[in-house]
Amino acid sequence: MKFTFNNDTKKGWRLLSIPFIFSLLLLAAPLTMMFLLSFWTQDYLTLDKTFTFKNYIEAATQPVYKLLFTRSLIISLTATFFTVLLAFPMAYFISFHGGERKALWLFLITIPFWTSYLIRMFLWKVILGYNGVLNSFLIWLEMITEPLTFLLYNANAVVLALTHGWAPFAILPIFVSLEKIDRSLLEASTDLGDSAIDQFFRIILPLSAPGVIGAALIIFIPTVGDYITPKLVGGTDGLMIANMIQVQFSKANNAPLAAALSVSSLMIVSFISIVFVLFNRKYLRRY
Repeated sequence: MKFTFNNDTKKGWRLLSIPFIFSLLLLAAPLTMMFLLSFWTQDYLTLDKTFTFKNYIEAATQPVYKLLFTRSLIISLTATFFTVLLAFPMAYFISFHGGERKALWLFLITIPFWTSYLIRMFLWKVILGYNGVLNSFLIWLEMITEPLTFLLYNANAVVLALTHGWAPFAILPIFVSLEKIDRSLLEASTDLGDSAIDQFFRIILPLSAPGVIGAALIIFIPTVGDYITPKLVGGTDGLMIANMIQVQFSKANNAPLAAALSVSSLMIVSFISIVFVLFNRKYLRRY
């Protein structure tokens, strides 16, 4: 079978070839190198390229890595759940009650993007700190006599900071999904006697599910690998697998083990994401 391309198709392929090669070099090449590195070993500055599963065995058997993998998934899933839970009402309000000010609301949502993610996470350290904004405010209200110590340097602080930091990424895809809902369906539902709650669960939620799924994946995938947030507000009880990877790459000078931990994390996240998408695709077929 012979494929023929017209001039427009050839021109399109030429335009796509440059960004494709660029993306291949920036994404595929480092991932391939990391994958190969995970099967090697390192003794200080000496890199042994002998093929071995030693790093993966250590990643799977050492309790500290199991703990960090589990904690990372729990923190990421919890942050994803609360972010989507808080983002949906905001997206719903903008879509159904924003009126002529939808553009203004969307503009306001994007304001956090104007500042560095690092600065936003550091501000949570200022807010939740021992002498931070929240403790100072509670003392001023005379609700407490001395600062609370459990607000910072734990997994809860990481979840709170991640939820705030990634909220705009959840609002926008959910809003787009809600905007695509045919309003005549809601009018017909009202004429048939459905209440607002019935409309939400029978029409709005099922039809907006693609946006919710997209928002959940957009948040879940990068937050598993976040190391800035747990480093700033997590303390020892809130550290995640990315922090261990960073330590192995730098202080421990064990790049192969760090690569094995990275590949393992990538495989776990990919598996959970695929299962999540397949499960929801089966659910969406009903609608």
